[in-house]
Amino acid sequence: MFTYDDDQADALFRALADRTRRDILRRVLAGEHSVSSLAAKYEMSFAAVQKHVAVLERAGLLTKRREGRKALATGEVEALRTVGALLSELEEVWRGRVARIDDLLAMEAETNNQNAQQRDPEE
Repeated sequence: MFTYDDDQADALFRALADRTRRDILRRVLAGEHSVSSLAAKYEMSFAAVQKHVAVLERAGLLTKRREGRKALATGEVEALRTVGALLSELEEVWRGRVARIDDLLAMEAETNNQNAQQRDPEE
């Protein structure tokens, strides 16, 4: 199991909750893009795209660097691994619950089977 900060997890999932931010993330994971080239792909203002990029950056899902007048964005794979690990941890909890339910159902079926045999010993 890994360690993470609850605030970091909240920021990651909040950032990924928006369709536009997920699309921006896909683009910057595929390769470095300038924020202006990202903005050209969306029917929204440059400032709106900048805000989406800022949310992704605060969550650690992308980093920006300056090259002259351009702000270049790159996706951070390690942050995605953190998201994957968080989801895997939740899946383990869920699978544990399902396994316990299966065990309870099996015990109930066994009890019902034993009760039926006691009522009708000829079976």
